[in-house]
Amino acid sequence: MKKINKFCIKNVVSIFATFCIFLTLPQCYAQDYEASSESEKLLTNQKRIKTYTNNFESVFKFVQKNYVDEIDPRILYEGALKGMMDAIGDPYTVYLDSNQMRDLTDTTAGNFGGVGLSISKPVQSTPDKPAYVEVASPIEDTPGFRAGIKSGDFIIAIEGESTEEMSMDQVLDKLRGEVGTPVTITILRGKTMKYDVTLVRELIEVPTVKYSMIENTSIGYVRLIKFTPDTSSCLQTALDDFASKNYKGLIIDLRDNPGGLISSVVDIADKFIDKGTIVTTKSRLAFENFEYTASEDTKVPADLPIVILINRGSASASEILSGCLKDYHRAYLVGERTYGKGSVQQVIPLSDIDGIKLTMARYYTPSDVNIDKIGIPPDLEIKNLEEFSETEEKAYLDLITSNIISKTIEENPLMSESQIADKAIEINKTYPIGERLVRRLLRNERNRTEEAPVYDLDYDLQLLQAIKNVSQPDFSELVRNTKTLKELQDLVQTEESK
Repeated sequence: MKKINKFCIKNVVSIFATFCIFLTLPQCYAQDYEASSESEKLLTNQKRIKTYTNNFESVFKFVQKNYVDEIDPRILYEGALKGMMDAIGDPYTVYLDSNQMRDLTDTTAGNFGGVGLSISKPVQSTPDKPAYVEVASPIEDTPGFRAGIKSGDFIIAIEGESTEEMSMDQVLDKLRGEVGTPVTITILRGKTMKYDVTLVRELIEVPTVKYSMIENTSIGYVRLIKFTPDTSSCLQTALDDFASKNYKGLIIDLRDNPGGLISSVVDIADKFIDKGTIVTTKSRLAFENFEYTASEDTKVPADLPIVILINRGSASASEILSGCLKDYHRAYLVGERTYGKGSVQQVIPLSDIDGIKLTMARYYTPSDVNIDKIGIPPDLEIKNLEEFSETEEKAYLDLITSNIISKTIEENPLMSESQIADKAIEINKTYPIGERLVRRLLRNERNRTEEAPVYDLDYDLQLLQAIKNVSQPDFSELVRNTKTLKELQDLVQTEESK
């Protein structure tokens, strides 16, 4: 038997004793915490924080020094910070490693490589609700958008590997890659509709604004794709163009807009209202409590009819803008209930390469409502596509797996609209999902290698409804009779209390 080093025994016993003391401390503190005064609670809490940080440092050093194999301290560091952020249970509070920090910078700046999907992923997975990757919104004119992936779809596998146990880092690593290379993902839509789609990675350049006059009308249409530092000035360019063409109404399309910078959306909202609160942020931290107010210098006539298009992919800054204009009865909302992200995050760099994204406040609309996990309902609900029946679902899956859409366009890449209409009738006989949707799929495939049209009046029922609303002679009365978010909230609470 080998002689055991007494020094080692002494150190191990000492460490073990220290850990035992650490394990008993939280129970003692909990008892004190319940019985003490407010000042004593504060002191006790400070002691607990000191104990936990000392524990953390001791464990970090002990593992690095004593683990069976030599271990890179960065692995321990990153693992600890990921665990710390995940323990909060907030999907928007996360540790950002060097890749994620770079991705965040690229996305905010407006260009990055990948498949063009804004995604989120729950922190915890349960049997009833697996932690699959959810598509918050597809980015326009990208592989994901052209493939017909929708907000609310789930990516349940990437290259055949389930996403349930993947970290967000792993998901991003698998979706991104060399431009021109393919990646196959498995989509789950609804409860049972499941299919594979192969996307070819591209350099994703995120446009911020697209605009055009609606043909044969005096209505300006502007699509805000993301709120970046350039979005406000790009919107102003659109408004100036509309004004030069003597526009009589405006449609702002916020569908599938995942949000962006709060400074950007505040600048944009300020173009439409001349006084009052745009948005308020509230926090337990005094410096995070802030009220953003409008200036007197508006850029849009006060009597101009405005309709905002929203759907479940409209989130964060999109909800700030739609909530603000709704509360002031300045715009009429058409479409579907928004996503419901009512919190504000700050990115805090920890070094030159990594950082954390931390929820530090919640935002409130002018009527003092927070829409987190609730969303904003439209004044008029209308869907572009109703839920498939079982027959339609099977037909859609068969159509996707047949590749007939891509083969059709390969044979005639310059299909005219009349040719698309004729082909849709033919395809719909075999795959009965509706000629309108088939035309949409053919049109998207035809536009795969070029910029998509600004709007699609053949498919877009929500836009057609918005055109009708903004053209109504009694529009001012229509929008005046809508309820603010506070009024809607009070109505729900009254109904629930009955």
